[in-house]
Amino acid sequence: MTDVHTRIDNEVKSNDVVLFMKGTPQFPMCGFSGQVVQILDYLGVPYKGINVLEDQDIRQGIKDYSNWPTIPQLYVKGEFIGGCDITREMFQSGELQQLFATKGIPVRQSA
Repeated sequence: MTDVHTRIDNEVKSNDVVLFMKGTPQFPMCGFSGQVVQILDYLGVPYKGINVLEDQDIRQGIKDYSNWPTIPQLYVKGEFIGGCDITREMFQSGELQQLFATKGIPVRQSA
């Protein structure tokens, strides 16, 4: 199990923004993953999408890693942000944009 933990840890720490999701950013395989992809794309934030459906170890491992039971899971600069609901609420309130700004990740300014 430590191997999976190490792989996840490496992804989380070596990418500014990582989304563990069902499917890919181009083809999300669930509505919740799709919503988070839409938010990140709307903000123009570069991120790495990791498809948990391709790897059963990662699919279970990420839940253990974050102690969070559901997918998708968003990480920013190594910090677990949350799943779809939290990400959406933070986006709607402007908190998510603020978080990216604080972490030095540029976001597209909405017109």
